[in-house]
Amino acid sequence: MTSHWASVGEAGFVGGIRLLVGIYKRFGRWPFRLVLYPILSWYVLSHRIARTASRDYLQRLHLASGGRTPAPGLANVLRHFAAFGETVLDKLLVWRGDLDDTPVRRDGAATMQAVIDAGRGGVIMTAHIGNFEMLRKLGETRRNIRLNILVHTKHAERFNRLLRETHPEAHIRLIQVTEISAATAVMLAERVDAGEFVVIAGDRVPVSQQPDTIDIPFLGAPAPFPVGPYVLAAILKCPLVALVASRQADHFHITVRLLAERVVLPRADRRGAIAALAAGYAALLEAECLAAPLQWFNFYPFWSER
Repeated sequence: MTSHWASVGEAGFVGGIRLLVGIYKRFGRWPFRLVLYPILSWYVLSHRIARTASRDYLQRLHLASGGRTPAPGLANVLRHFAAFGETVLDKLLVWRGDLDDTPVRRDGAATMQAVIDAGRGGVIMTAHIGNFEMLRKLGETRRNIRLNILVHTKHAERFNRLLRETHPEAHIRLIQVTEISAATAVMLAERVDAGEFVVIAGDRVPVSQQPDTIDIPFLGAPAPFPVGPYVLAAILKCPLVALVASRQADHFHITVRLLAERVVLPRADRRGAIAALAAGYAALLEAECLAAPLQWFNFYPFWSER
């Protein structure tokens, strides 16, 4: 029996960022890193599930890339966690304005603009890659896009509470759900009709007794992806867009893909329709991992999760 991602202690790591953020504010990024690495070393050595999951991911990616991505050794596992620590800091710095001068490159921006110009909202599928706060700030401050973010656990709430503490101007609309009820669906439909967007991660198994997933090839082996985002988009009768922002070298890279103008799940082959959409999302996720190999932050047994 494997450990579900929600039980892997991610919250404890994020909570420790409060101290590190204080160091950054007082001394800068290099002192932040000097303190970060000893903490990371302890975390990696003491959290076997997360350490093993990182190594497994790096191994699969290394094979899929033909050896072009970091090898699955302990040093690169530590680098993987360090990238997560740096990204958590960046999520807070985005709202401080400290990263405003960082170049941003966009792939598919016209796709998102077309959905916005249509005057109706949609469902945005994200992934645990890179820095979604960059997307959130750009959308809300520059384009006045209203985002409603679905979260499954208290982990996200803890981070967002830290974000509110440091940046009260960051407007955060979280909706905690385990399963979409009829009342929640009606509320989300009203918001989409008003031109708002519902944000949901597409790379984590739902927190429920019997999570509904579908196996899709990802980095050389079938992996369980949640069906919820596709069902939700079908219920809301709206566009489904995949959106990812990762840090690559000296810039942020934003990728936008329209997965469907409108999601239709026919009764005759509902699973087949979901599989086709999920395969497109998994292909995008794989490409993003190859482009930024240390930016995917799912520190749990992803391929064996059930």
